[in-house]
Amino acid sequence: MLAVLAPGQGAQKPGMLTDWLELPGAESFFRRAGEIADADLLTLGTTGDAEAIKDTAVTQPLVVAMSLFVAQELGAVPEPGAPANGDVVITGHSVGELTAAALAGVLSIEDAIALTAARGRAMAAACALTPTGMSAVLGGDPDEVLAAIDKHGLTPANMNGAGQIVAAGAIEGLEALKADPPAKARIMPLSVAGAFHTSYMSSAREELEDVVGGLTPAEPSRRLLSNADGAAVDSGAEVVRRLVSQVTSPVRFDSCLATLRDLGVTAVVELPPAGALAGLAKREWKGSDIEILAVAAPKDLDRARELLGGTA
Repeated sequence: MLAVLAPGQGAQKPGMLTDWLELPGAESFFRRAGEIADADLLTLGTTGDAEAIKDTAVTQPLVVAMSLFVAQELGAVPEPGAPANGDVVITGHSVGELTAAALAGVLSIEDAIALTAARGRAMAAACALTPTGMSAVLGGDPDEVLAAIDKHGLTPANMNGAGQIVAAGAIEGLEALKADPPAKARIMPLSVAGAFHTSYMSSAREELEDVVGGLTPAEPSRRLLSNADGAAVDSGAEVVRRLVSQVTSPVRFDSCLATLRDLGVTAVVELPPAGALAGLAKREWKGSDIEILAVAAPKDLDRARELLGGTA
């Protein structure tokens, strides 16, 4: 069984689209994606600097569009309503869940990009309401880390596995956590606009509840794991409901990794901008014989196609 992972915000990097524009149809795809997202994704992904591409409103559709283009290049995007395929399991991280919804046939590419753009704009607006942020807590005893996060009035917004928990909340709480870290833990402030996956994003969730009313999701044609609990979701309507609720709910990527291992996956392909999720999987599954491929450049496509084989 093959797993396909879709990265989220934070995976972006300057010039991330440049090498991919050598592929036929790439430029037109990103121009069209930009039209859907109402953002110049092509320019942002080639000449935009780190500051330009960390804006939540544009980062999210940029990351999702890049993942979807490469998935399409690999023949891994089914038509909505396609026959079920039990040989592939899909999961994404945070906004990567919208990519995953398209890879499971629940949303079309166009709907996934449009919904991502609406999500990014709504979350950017929510971030502007109150100064908040996020910090990764690396290492330490998990119970002690969670206790420290709670002590400072923060939320464990991402439970990523591999000894990584992301705290989110008020800036003063994050500063207090950094000044008084749990034993054997390191605090790494993240370059994000606000406290994603917490109650600070309530206004964004409300906005998305209105947006998704116009969608007609299909039933998943591949096993699709949810960030809410790592469980498979077998209803298109439930997938969309969870896409909305995850804006204010913690990401349990640790649970997704546990489910993938329990399912007996033999190989994992992370779509670009790749690296972060593959790294988490390698650390979490240290010592296993699961092949983990981060598709970081066009040269990785051949091996990705070999792993996909007849499963796409």
